[in-house]
Amino acid sequence: MTSGAALALLPFAVAIGIWVAWNDMKFMKIPNKAVIALLLVWLVPGLLTVPLAGLTMESWLWGWALAAIVLAIGFVASTVRLVGAGDAKFAAAMAPFFVGSDPRMVFALYAACLIGAVVTHRGAKYIPALRTRTADWASWTNIDFPMGLALSGTLIFHLLLTIKDAI
Repeated sequence: MTSGAALALLPFAVAIGIWVAWNDMKFMKIPNKAVIALLLVWLVPGLLTVPLAGLTMESWLWGWALAAIVLAIGFVASTVRLVGAGDAKFAAAMAPFFVGSDPRMVFALYAACLIGAVVTHRGAKYIPALRTRTADWASWTNIDFPMGLALSGTLIFHLLLTIKDAI
């Protein structure tokens, strides 16, 4: 993906990513509507940016194949309770945005976002002013971690890094 395509897709990814992260922290759920919205971004703006991205129609279609593969892996992982179902579905919806990316870079970025999200989230719950304003968030007391926070960060930072690399 080129910087032009990443720039065109970034506003959608940021809006949906914030929605997912907030919803996951507040309710410990990733709405199916958010997953569908992200898939629609790949469907319409994603298709329109294929020429900007220097991609072929085949690459755009591979994005859909990648989504299906990640969904299948996520389904198995969710079935054995390694990840939540919403996390698996959102990861599948994110997958097309990484078509053509180096998997090592993607996993390293995800690891960094996961560490950053855990440290930030777990530390933030001890800030009284923040905790008071968000006292109803399920993630403060839930043993599970709101992975939507790390997944959203991974998607957004991937697009930002793609833009930065072109500058």
